[in-house]
Amino acid sequence: MATAPAPPSALPRPPGEREGLERAWRAPTGWRLLSAVNNTHVGAFYIAAAMLFFVLAGILALLMRTQLALPDNTLVGPATYNQLFTMHGTVMMFLFAVPIIEAVAVYLLPGMLGARDLPFPLLSAYAFWAYAIGGLVFFCTIFFGASPDGGWFMYPPLTGKEFSPGRGADWWLLGIGFIEISAIAGAIELIIGIAFTRAPGMRLMRVPVFAWAMLVVALMIVFAFPAVIASTALLELERAFNWPFFTPARGGDPLLWQHLFWFFGHPEVYIIFLPAAGLVSMMIPALTGTPLVAYRAVVMALAAVGVLSFALWIHHMFAAGLGTFSMQLVSAASFAVAIPSAVQIFAWIATFWRGTVRWDTPTLFLLGFHFTFVLGGLTGVMVAVLPFDWQAHDSYFVVAHLHYVLIGGMVFPLFAGLYYWMPIFNGQRLCERAGRWVFALMFGGFHLAFFPMHATGLMGMPRRVYTYPGDLGWNALNLLSTLGAFVLAAGVLLFFVDAVRTLRRPEREHGNPWRAGTLEWLPQRDYGVRSIPQVDAREPLWTQPDLPQEVEAGRHWLPGTAFGGRETLITSVRDAHPIYLLRLPTDDWRPLTAAAGTAGFFLLLTVEQPALAFASGIVAVVAVLRWLWHADRVPPSPSVLVAEGVVLPVGAGHWSRSHSWWAVIVLIAVDMTVFASFVYAHLHVAMAADVCPPAGAALPAWRWPLASALLLAASVALLWGATRSLARPTPRGQRTLRLLVTLALGCLAASFALDFAGHSRAGLDPDAQAWSATVATLLGYQGLHVLVLLMMGGYLLVRSWSGQLQPRARATLDNVLPMACCVLAQGVLGALAVQLAPRLGAGAG
Repeated sequence: MATAPAPPSALPRPPGEREGLERAWRAPTGWRLLSAVNNTHVGAFYIAAAMLFFVLAGILALLMRTQLALPDNTLVGPATYNQLFTMHGTVMMFLFAVPIIEAVAVYLLPGMLGARDLPFPLLSAYAFWAYAIGGLVFFCTIFFGASPDGGWFMYPPLTGKEFSPGRGADWWLLGIGFIEISAIAGAIELIIGIAFTRAPGMRLMRVPVFAWAMLVVALMIVFAFPAVIASTALLELERAFNWPFFTPARGGDPLLWQHLFWFFGHPEVYIIFLPAAGLVSMMIPALTGTPLVAYRAVVMALAAVGVLSFALWIHHMFAAGLGTFSMQLVSAASFAVAIPSAVQIFAWIATFWRGTVRWDTPTLFLLGFHFTFVLGGLTGVMVAVLPFDWQAHDSYFVVAHLHYVLIGGMVFPLFAGLYYWMPIFNGQRLCERAGRWVFALMFGGFHLAFFPMHATGLMGMPRRVYTYPGDLGWNALNLLSTLGAFVLAAGVLLFFVDAVRTLRRPEREHGNPWRAGTLEWLPQRDYGVRSIPQVDAREPLWTQPDLPQEVEAGRHWLPGTAFGGRETLITSVRDAHPIYLLRLPTDDWRPLTAAAGTAGFFLLLTVEQPALAFASGIVAVVAVLRWLWHADRVPPSPSVLVAEGVVLPVGAGHWSRSHSWWAVIVLIAVDMTVFASFVYAHLHVAMAADVCPPAGAALPAWRWPLASALLLAASVALLWGATRSLARPTPRGQRTLRLLVTLALGCLAASFALDFAGHSRAGLDPDAQAWSATVATLLGYQGLHVLVLLMMGGYLLVRSWSGQLQPRARATLDNVLPMACCVLAQGVLGALAVQLAPRLGAGAG
């Protein structure tokens, strides 16, 4: 491990070094470009797909506004209108707002961090293709009248089988559920990338603000998105198998859905806003020529918003009849979250004040963002006041507030970013003259469309109505909103015309047109930078004016390719000292294959084709196993020269320094949050029951979960012993390892058999009442994990038999052990929840 920065060397580089680097990172051409996995290509695909969904959702919005332009309009009927507003909200929130921020991060972050690529390129490609394939299929349901019609929040009982007997709700539940899995995969990639692939010397307080924003957002995704995955799973189980989680007549509660959904839904507002805030904090210093004011305060504000956002989910349930005390607490938190948001806004204003402003198109969009977002924040404070919210709830006032926050807080900064960073793509800037027209049309059209909605809402116009009589005083305001929507659309159309024209122009060096200070403006190729820079400041291009020439001359870290393939550096989390060389995979079809199989599994289940669905699932699993097989491999040599006089190990060598081990830890955090959501569902139902367990249900005897837990603990101990056995690189050590893994798998299977036997003997019937259904869900989730761990154990045995499991290629084994600990924790905690809830809260409801 390097303990000091490597000084730039003036020595000439070996001949052919640059050519080898270019050869290793050369992109495929033609249709083979679909197999590309590096961040520049996957990020570009991601941005293009997200912008396509933005346009499609906008077209749906124009149809709705046309329907509402005049009273008693008959352009579309109520059923079609219900599908339109459901699909508009769903596509905007799930297929545009969150994916576009991950797309921009995938494209820009390696350059900002000075890395060659993110640490899991195949995972990035898989996340994109799963999102793109599933999203397109889901959107196409609108052409067949099969789209969901229960709103983008899908409240039961409206979305239960009784009131939504078609497949529209199933398309939403299964399609959106796995798209959220794609978002979580992207979040894991970003967390590990930001933590471990920063340029040497880029200490935490030198990290670009956008990277901080994405780190906070990725962590929010880890803890917020599992709640919507759990809620969609519960509702789909109710629809498919008649398990009554949300049916009051059988002990369920529709409010359970609202709690789980909004635990995801309100943090999602900040998941959308914070990356945009990070982009703003990156652009303003470049456009004003001065460092960001109060950098540390802005970073702390980002973290504070992320934490506070999880206390606000009841903000959306003020009219649901909850207790006054809880609503008052959430109302206070809704006021409190405005404080760190204001810190960022004042820091931006101060930076504008201190610098010399360049009045280019990005600046115009940033100023439009400030004006619009502040108005949206003010109306947000208004709806945090309980009496006002009770009056404005479910009115067009809330529609106006939502769009002021989301479009003002995210879309305007996004368009500023597209104008600002477009030169990185092909060296060409978007037309400045056209950009001013784009801004004028979008800014003016937006306010013309949505500002009148505040008035229509206060005048009594409810949300989600497809028409209205002409004697209520809403006519002129609705007509203005419709005109504004079309003006806004004209601005978006003009942008795309200019973007296509710009992208068709020949590629050239992008230079540094904004005279920015951050690393993404270094000379870039498919491999990123020629050599990974040594960083000594927050704006290295300002403090190290010769850095572009030094980097391009190969005078910094890793100027070539050590083994003829793709590589980058892994650095320490706090101080960004180089730790080891990471060998990256090259372009591959397996992420696309795995994503197509994943999408096929969920979508074919939706149309009730279980055989084809499971065949698609097998394709996905095989593709993932094939790419994992080549990921953990013995390096050609244990160490390599990465700079003049600096030698680093190849690979982590120990689990505590392994980027893949930490990725598994993040995955376990996701998994445990899904599990916690299921436990919450069980406790919610149990506390609401008059008698717990309800009539006809009984608790499994203590001896069954106790014996199961002992077997799970034994399996963890055996796997830990297997990791110790691998330290002995002898045939006997491998045989011992295989024996211990086999015994561990036997204990796992036996533990679940005991769990299942205990529940069967108790006579639990998931169809009968919600309490038994939640218990069955916990049992089924444990069974799923046992199955996954059995597959992981079998994979370990195959690697051992084939000679691939070695002391210098042991990440696979090290990563299985924390998963086994996760299964043990879930088994014990799930059993405690089932056994103790009736004793602690029987009759509490």
